[in-house]
Amino acid sequence: MQVDDALLTKLEKLSFLKVADEKREEIIGQLSEIMSFVDNLSELNTDGIDDKFAMNNEATMLRVDTPACDATINDEILKNAPQSADHFFVVPKIIE
Repeated sequence: MQVDDALLTKLEKLSFLKVADEKREEIIGQLSEIMSFVDNLSELNTDGIDDKFAMNNEATMLRVDTPACDATINDEILKNAPQSADHFFVVPKIIE
């Protein structure tokens, strides 16, 4: 995948972020490096590897799932939001 100014502009729109003009070339270079690395991973031959491969056979330790609700945490988070209503974030529609 080629990372260019058009793709960066689209990513800015989708993420609601603004990249400063003096940083655009640097960000494009970094994204290109990331995409090159991901392309290298797709070249790995994984034909003989089990889909459920793990480094060891020990199960992941589980914790007790106990529900808890602390309304003060919700209020603290939402007071930093630009817009909120009925204890939810209000965001613009982003589906194209």
